[in-house]
Amino acid sequence: MRILMVALAASMLAGCAGSVMDDSRTKAPTQTLTSDKPEKVVAQCVQFAWQDEAVFGVDAGAYLQPGKKSGSTVYTRSAESFVDLTTGVTGTELSYYAQRDDFVAKRRLAALATCL
Repeated sequence: MRILMVALAASMLAGCAGSVMDDSRTKAPTQTLTSDKPEKVVAQCVQFAWQDEAVFGVDAGAYLQPGKKSGSTVYTRSAESFVDLTTGVTGTELSYYAQRDDFVAKRRLAALATCL
């Protein structure tokens, strides 16, 4: 019964995050970046960097999933910040989205930049 409750809660959160991400993708990204590194390596690095409790405290959750069309997406709880990563001609292309322009969003962008 507990497993069923956890699975239901996780699917509900994923649905909410998905609609927030879809809405954000209709607008221009907060920041667009590129990297020479492979997409999977950058995605794993961003996920790890965003999970640093010393930097983000108790809100240090970061999740990695396949991208909407291709590549990968790394996102935080409620998709307050997320990054779409795709393989481009010159390397990995990153589109960073933040729901708010605040200190935490800037800190997540800085952590992301360390993975380039």
